[in-house]
Amino acid sequence: MQEEIELVLDDAKEQMQKSLEHLDNELGKIRAGKANPRMLDGVMVEYFGSMTPLSQVANVNSPDPRTIAIRPWEKSMIQPIERAIMAANLGLNPDNNGEMIRVVVPPLTEERRRDLVKQVKKVCEDSRVAVRNIRRDAIEEFKKMKKDGLGEDLQKDAEGEAQKIHDAFMKKIDDLFAAKEKDIMTV
Repeated sequence: MQEEIELVLDDAKEQMQKSLEHLDNELGKIRAGKANPRMLDGVMVEYFGSMTPLSQVANVNSPDPRTIAIRPWEKSMIQPIERAIMAANLGLNPDNNGEMIRVVVPPLTEERRRDLVKQVKKVCEDSRVAVRNIRRDAIEEFKKMKKDGLGEDLQKDAEGEAQKIHDAFMKKIDDLFAAKEKDIMTV
């Protein structure tokens, strides 16, 4: 029975870790005042008839805090990349010089900063809900085990351990939120 408890706890921890990684990925896409190549992670470019991530058809980097530079592997890709950035509706205007595309990231207004913080709060809350659901599933699994002969003390200990794991991940989510909020609100 102890092995089964460990398996359930390990599975819960692994799922919570995936939820945290997803949150970190989503937060990277939300822009905070300065240019970050991850802002363009979701941009898909048409390349020989199929939609391809921008990072697979061009080199994307940030030479300074206000600019993202995109250097396509092939010059013929400049127009499709420009169209894809415009279509992604990120509020960014690409500018090409025939060899590369520059995207100047405008400074955020106070109102836009507050909207971004709300968006970050929502993404973080979605992660919190996911972590709570994982904890609930683990606790329900322990209740099933109790019906199959698991002792009440072991069940309570296992539930307590699931709660500790849950609390640790909630703290990590709160820390990520605080860091991103500070990043967005810093002028």
